Amino acid sequence: MSTFCSPRIQTLLQEAKSRTKPRGLRIPFLFQPASKMPTKKTKTRKLRGHVSHGHGRIGKHRKHPGGRGNAGGMHHHRINFDKYHPGYFGKVGMRHYHLKRSATHCPTINLDKLWTLVSEQTRINHSKKPDGPAPIIDAVHAGYYKVLGKGKLPKQPVIVKAKFFSRRAEEKIKAVGGACVLMA
Repeated sequence: MSTFCSPRIQTLLQEAKSRTKPRGLRIPFLFQPASKMPTKKTKTRKLRGHVSHGHGRIGKHRKHPGGRGNAGGMHHHRINFDKYHPGYFGKVGMRHYHLKRSATHCPTINLDKLWTLVSEQTRINHSKKPDGPAPIIDAVHAGYYKVLGKGKLPKQPVIVKAKFFSRRAEEKIKAVGGACVLMA
């Protein structure tokens, strides 16, 4: 007998195993079999005596009466396509061959998040030795192309590499003794 059950549930289980009905107690819901729909209410019972069982005589519940897949989207299924899938058919606008979507791609990062791009160990080491070499933060390597000037930088020099810098960001980096390095 499992030890995680309460004594009451254990007695109920023993009574259920010995096939005797428990006296005045009901078996908890957890131990009852999954409930099943009453057979009397099922479709098969209701349709007894109706020869085709709701599937018609002609097609005999076979094949694809409305066509396969998206067939008839402009014909016999048009109402559904117009209502639930507007714009499914037809063209709009012009083709643009060899479109470069990455030309305008420029993820940004603010100054207040800049130090999250280096490891915790680097941050601790450079806070202990502010006179040592300035840490290099490569924003492009982390996936950011432009550095923006929101927030404050800790008062220690830092070398930041990025493709673009806002005017504010450049001023703030240079104010703490850092440098902005432009990358191609």
